[in-house]
Amino acid sequence: MIVVRAKLVKIGNSRGIRLAKPLLEVAGLADEVEIEAAPGVLIIRPAAHPRAGWAEAAAAWEAEGLLDEMTATRFDDEEWTW
Repeated sequence: MIVVRAKLVKIGNSRGIRLAKPLLEVAGLADEVEIEAAPGVLIIRPAAHPRAGWAEAAAAWEAEGLLDEMTATRFDDEEWTW
């Protein structure tokens, strides 16, 4: 764990904080983060990607026979260009 002291800097009507590269690397933070606020504390996490892991989960479901076969609809046959 790395602990540093930083100053809040004025950015327009808001405040910001500069995060040193070693902090970002240790925390695994990149371009997008989620920030949670509670009294006296801010928690910064890597942003969660809503569909992360879906492809792997679908592959596992298919392997277990939990997915139905794809069925073509009239729309697929008549109106959609593949």
